[in-house]
Amino acid sequence: DSVYALYKAIKNGYDVPCIITMKSKRDDSWMFHVPSIDMVDYISKCVEIPFIKRETSGIKEKELNDLKSALLEVKEKFKIDGIIVGALASNYQNDRINKLADELGLKVFAPLWKKNQEDYMKNLLKEGFAFTLVSITCDGLKEKFLGKVLTRDDIEEIIELSKKYGFNPAFEGGEAETLVLDAPIYKKRIEIEYQIIKKSEYEIKLNITGVKLIDKLKK
Repeated sequence: DSVYALYKAIKNGYDVPCIITMKSKRDDSWMFHVPSIDMVDYISKCVEIPFIKRETSGIKEKELNDLKSALLEVKEKFKIDGIIVGALASNYQNDRINKLADELGLKVFAPLWKKNQEDYMKNLLKEGFAFTLVSITCDGLKEKFLGKVLTRDDIEEIIELSKKYGFNPAFEGGEAETLVLDAPIYKKRIEIEYQIIKKSEYEIKLNITGVKLIDKLKK
């Protein structure tokens, strides 16, 4: 959702001087993406926008202080007026981002907020995004979705499974995490080598063992 929000911002004419990524010291976080978070180094090269990567405690509420410090740093260095966020449906994240932005005098651009989440998943493919799952932490999602570039049929199957098992089709409850391998704003695409690690019946993750950046054919 963050890469898609970035795409929407650029498409709407926003100048994006940098991207902030918060790396949790814990294996989970209330606010931030955790699995395969170091892949942002490669995404930065693909979009040719510098990433400001900062550590966070990952502790509920306290991690907001870490984000505030990062935002202050970026505001001073790049003279930004606002922030772009990929929030879809999490009131917890949305409320706290808006509160922080208000405290710092920043506007918030959240192009995906409250969008229909089934349509959102389908639109990702329609608009040229290639992505995969890097973790699954719920009942119903299948191991076969990990590591493979998801197709239209895969998205339709995920939507049907979400209705059957009750998870969010866009994974807003943390049921899964994704990695964008290619997008319209990427100058190169990402290829990965990986191992699948099954921690339990409902917790399966990718261990990414190799990464290549591949030149894209010019159209």
